[in-house]
Amino acid sequence: MNKLRFSKDEGSDFYKELNERVEQYFAKKGIRKTGNRTMMFKIILYFSLDVLFYGLMITSTTPITFYTFYLLMGLAVLLTAFNISHDAAHGVAVKSKFWNKVLFSFSFNLQGNNAYVWGKNHNESHHLYTNVEGSDIDVLNNPLFRMTETQTLKWFHRYQFIYAPFLYLLYSLNWFFFREALMLFNFSSRTIKIEIPKKEVVNLIIYKVLYIGYMIVLPVYLLPFGWATVLTAFLLNHFMVSLLFVGVLGVSHLSDFVARPVPDQENKLNMSWPKLQMCTSVDYNADSKFFNWTLGGFNAHALHHLLPNICHIHYIEILPIFRELAQKHGVRYMEMPYSKSLASHFRFLKGMGTQQNFKPAHFEG
Repeated sequence: MNKLRFSKDEGSDFYKELNERVEQYFAKKGIRKTGNRTMMFKIILYFSLDVLFYGLMITSTTPITFYTFYLLMGLAVLLTAFNISHDAAHGVAVKSKFWNKVLFSFSFNLQGNNAYVWGKNHNESHHLYTNVEGSDIDVLNNPLFRMTETQTLKWFHRYQFIYAPFLYLLYSLNWFFFREALMLFNFSSRTIKIEIPKKEVVNLIIYKVLYIGYMIVLPVYLLPFGWATVLTAFLLNHFMVSLLFVGVLGVSHLSDFVARPVPDQENKLNMSWPKLQMCTSVDYNADSKFFNWTLGGFNAHALHHLLPNICHIHYIEILPIFRELAQKHGVRYMEMPYSKSLASHFRFLKGMGTQQNFKPAHFEG
């Protein structure tokens, strides 16, 4: 991974005053930046829904109820990841560092994925060097998609905006079966290759076997529906989770409005770190209580990238400060309705698939 150096600009003063004003807000309110009673309720709620729907699924008496509860369980697990796992990975779901680690590891590993690898790369790569190829691990170099200008433009890329939704269905299946497994052999579609510690290799294998056990083997063993029904439910669940996951996160960084900065030969960017976060992230319906509750604040992505040490429960209250200071310091804040961010995502796919040199669109807020 290429470590980058940043420059000083208007984003530096914006970020300094933002932190000062946010500190004043929490001091005046006399509250912590971590989760509060509302967050504790969400933790209990989502874990309870996970257990409830799994229990109802594993005791289903008809195929229709089995499919229904299987998909509801998958949705509950995804919402747990959005609302609990992510904040816990940043150490802000609860006050205790120990319980944040427990919440993150427990909720993430039980999805069949490796918490250590994702958490380390998310915090030390994606959050530091967002959208910078060779530094942000979430920048893809997938032969079926052209996501960066350095990738060779192939004839079929002109259709990627059409076939993308169909391939998006496979996102979580690819993550579970291939993405982490291929990392073991130092091979990945990411623009960064990583090595996984031996201890985490063992954990990765154990939890994937456990996941297959309770999601496929146990239902086949306990229920009279057979392999075909269980495997169909398993696939439908992953299709649903994949579309929702990409639909929530993909529009934030894969947009024709966002920048894809390129450092110079000395690995220095011509912008500050705060400005990088603002020009590579799109927020949608940031002040929506519904989106904040269901998506765990992922819809306020720029805010989260600049203030990852704050639980999403507080985002709506500090959003006015965020907007005010961005305008004051002349830092562009890209905020829009979800429909506009989704349209921008597909324009990005179409443009990247047809233009050798793709330039961001001008955003008018």
